[in-house]
Amino acid sequence: MALVLGIDPGTATTGYGVVRDLPDGSLASVEYGIIQTPAGLPAHRRLALLYHRLTEILLLHRPESCAVEKLFFQRNVSTATAVGQARGVVLLAIAEAGLEAFEYTPNEVKQAVAGYGSAGKRQVQEMVRTLLVLPELPKPDDAADALAVAITHLNTRRY
Repeated sequence: MALVLGIDPGTATTGYGVVRDLPDGSLASVEYGIIQTPAGLPAHRRLALLYHRLTEILLLHRPESCAVEKLFFQRNVSTATAVGQARGVVLLAIAEAGLEAFEYTPNEVKQAVAGYGSAGKRQVQEMVRTLLVLPELPKPDDAADALAVAITHLNTRRY
């Protein structure tokens, strides 16, 4: 039974989702949520907070691997820079935990989870809910996206 931590990185909000694949081939959500950093903090403090909280999650769950959403083209350069910095911190935490990081583009995640690379957020959330047999849609969006990244990795590993 593999345990994977999926991560949707961001400076203000980073989504995470821990998913286990079960012996019968089904998937189960272990935990999911977000790491939020206060907007008033300087960037270096926000990144430190992200690093420490993610390290706690890695130590608590001890996943076998981690899957991270790749930075996709952003029109806003400052947003892309901030997400890139958060991704760097996420990759550092994963490396320091002795794990390998697997990366997937948003379109790869949508294709793997919803069967369509241009699926909308609601479609992805609904498929995540269905695949993990959750009673309701996972929220917020960042957590649902992180669960989708973990599902993508688990399903990719199978093949």
